[in-house]
Amino acid sequence: MSELNYQLDLLKAMNQKLTEKERMYHMVCDSAESAFLYFSYDKNQISTLGLWRDYFDFDVRDTVDLQRLLDEVDEPYQLELQNALFLDKTGNDSASVECLIKERRIWLQFRVRVYYDHSGNPTDKVVHITNITKQRYKDEELLYMAYYDSLTGLYNRNYFVRLLTEYVRNAEESRSVVSVMNIDIDEFNKVNDKLGLVLGDELVQQFGLFLKEFCQDNVIACHLHSDVFSMAIYDPAGTRTTEHIYKEIRKRIKEPFRLSDGTEIWITVSVGVAEYPEASHSALELINYAELVVYRVKASGRNSIQYFNAPILDDFMSSVELETRLKQAVTNKDFTMFYQPQYYTGTRRLRGVEALVRWQGQNGEMISPGTFIPVAEQNGSIVPIGKWVVEESVKQYAYWRNQFGFPFVMSINISALQYKKEDFVDFLMNVLNQYQVRPSEIELEITESVLIDDFAAVSEKLKLLRNYGIRISLDDFGTGFSSLSYLKKLPIDTLKIDKSFIDTVMTDPSTRVITESILNMVKALGFESIAEGVEEEQQYKYLNAIGCDIIQGYLFSKPLPPVEVEKIFAGSLV
Repeated sequence: MSELNYQLDLLKAMNQKLTEKERMYHMVCDSAESAFLYFSYDKNQISTLGLWRDYFDFDVRDTVDLQRLLDEVDEPYQLELQNALFLDKTGNDSASVECLIKERRIWLQFRVRVYYDHSGNPTDKVVHITNITKQRYKDEELLYMAYYDSLTGLYNRNYFVRLLTEYVRNAEESRSVVSVMNIDIDEFNKVNDKLGLVLGDELVQQFGLFLKEFCQDNVIACHLHSDVFSMAIYDPAGTRTTEHIYKEIRKRIKEPFRLSDGTEIWITVSVGVAEYPEASHSALELINYAELVVYRVKASGRNSIQYFNAPILDDFMSSVELETRLKQAVTNKDFTMFYQPQYYTGTRRLRGVEALVRWQGQNGEMISPGTFIPVAEQNGSIVPIGKWVVEESVKQYAYWRNQFGFPFVMSINISALQYKKEDFVDFLMNVLNQYQVRPSEIELEITESVLIDDFAAVSEKLKLLRNYGIRISLDDFGTGFSSLSYLKKLPIDTLKIDKSFIDTVMTDPSTRVITESILNMVKALGFESIAEGVEEEQQYKYLNAIGCDIIQGYLFSKPLPPVEVEKIFAGSLV
């Protein structure tokens, strides 16, 4: 009897031990935040553990029930999951499958492990099921960010370059053409300045969505940066050509883009095209050359399309070389000043001189301002050059006035970038004080480009300069953006008639009408008038007859170095 009791107690202890282990296994499974499916080959029995009911509303008790599990999965993933669940049929011991659950739209990972005995017969199988929805969406988001631009949904620059590289490689093998077109929204900075960055981004987004309509097999598009897009076409033909796409773009921009606040925006675009193999065999160079052509389009008036050719590249390389040399010249101050005399028309008496900067290269050659000034304005070096010009001109004026003992007008050209600097007025007044020059003896020449961005701010600064006594001259009148309404509001003293009018004033009746109208208007407004570029006696007599106040040009004198100007001061014309 005691032996029987002993056996019962032992069995009871073993059952209790098994119960505790089972409880421990359940706790471990539950804490793992996963579901488990266990299959015993010996018993032909399936058990579910962990968070099974959090994922599925049915139990799996037999292999037949596995079909219900397969039915829960989206169709594209069913076969792969079926192969994993019946892994023992292949003799493999592990597999992992990620599946989308149809109804709940969640992603589950099924990791299957089969255990074998020494004879290679399967004994146990465990399926570990984990919710990977968050990770999956995060991975998809990272994948999207790796390939696409978040604002427009087009390819980003890096992935576009990869695809374009494949285009070029394939075209090399098949002897095909690849066209790259860069598309730049004209004057986009004004949209941002007027409407703000948010609505500016919305315009870019809408234009990008429009370009996306052209994307198909062998046509891709990307948002390069800001307001610039790039498209690539493999083996262009039919509707897959730059000509067709540009025609459709032109058609679209005839209508406005309507933004979320109700604003309607009309835009124009500048387009540059570079093609493999003519332009380059490199994807990056094709993009850069197309962008280079865009710059050429913008320089020639915007709102058109141009194609890359060798002269464009030659011009670009020359400009790069010039820009490098110009930076060195700014550092070394390799500039010199010339001065062109101005004369009163009726008396031919000297009125003053215009200060003109010249760049003398290291080999002694003189580089034309028409060549280096546009480059300096583009890269910003016009500001330090302009400061040097002001200091040199004012210093030279002070020397001449003290040397020859009479006042005259020193006209100094001021660039738009230089004028817009906040410290410009203070800088100018400090230079005048340093050399003890009266403000009334200095005339600043500004071009019409100064007026474009903020007329009110420009006008206020002009008024401040005028209050100090500095004379203001509006240069190149009639060639840019001036309007008559501007003139009556501007605090200016002098208006210069551009040389382009003087060149044809004796041969073109229309030019004469315009010139005479300008002079009548100048007189009515109380300004002085200067005609620049006067080269013929006949021009001079005509301008004198119609009342032009001041003459400047080769007829009287070309721009001269200081030593030659001093001869004029010492001569009878003074």
